Amino acid sequence: AVGALVQYLVMAVIVLALARNLTPATLGFRRPRSWPAAGGLVAASYLATVAIATVLGTVLDAGEEQGLVPDGWDASRAAPFVANFVVVALFAPVVEEYVFRGVGFSLISSVAGPIVAIVGTALAFGLAHGLVIALPVLSLFGAILGWLRWKTDSLYPPMILHGIFNAGALIVAVTVGAS
Repeated sequence: AVGALVQYLVMAVIVLALARNLTPATLGFRRPRSWPAAGGLVAASYLATVAIATVLGTVLDAGEEQGLVPDGWDASRAAPFVANFVVVALFAPVVEEYVFRGVGFSLISSVAGPIVAIVGTALAFGLAHGLVIALPVLSLFGAILGWLRWKTDSLYPPMILHGIFNAGALIVAVTVGAS
């Protein structure tokens, strides 16, 4: 958890420095056009993500490759689990969405349009995780996050979806996956 937190802080500082001339609104730090509509899109996007991950999970074992998800609950490791949970469900979504759907989406869409930005940031998101087997799942999730950024004109809904998905994956791992 500490190593990941340091990694996310370094990544955020570097990207903040590179994007210092971009306005917060350009990066998507603004309210969605409609919070109720954004909430519906987040819910639909979550269901689509779970469905895609489930279908691809029958062919790929993407969750095991990253090694972030425990095999089950071990009460003696509760503190490290909570620390990891905070990093994975809170810090990672905020930093990754800022990098990919904030800076990346804004820069690419200003030059090549939103569809290219969605595809480009989705592939970059998938590749940035450094996982081969999980690349299709991560890239499709990145595309859903990019589509959500485009449809809501805000960075907040993708951050929320990303956090819910990561939190859900960790909770399922220690409840459903428990031995």
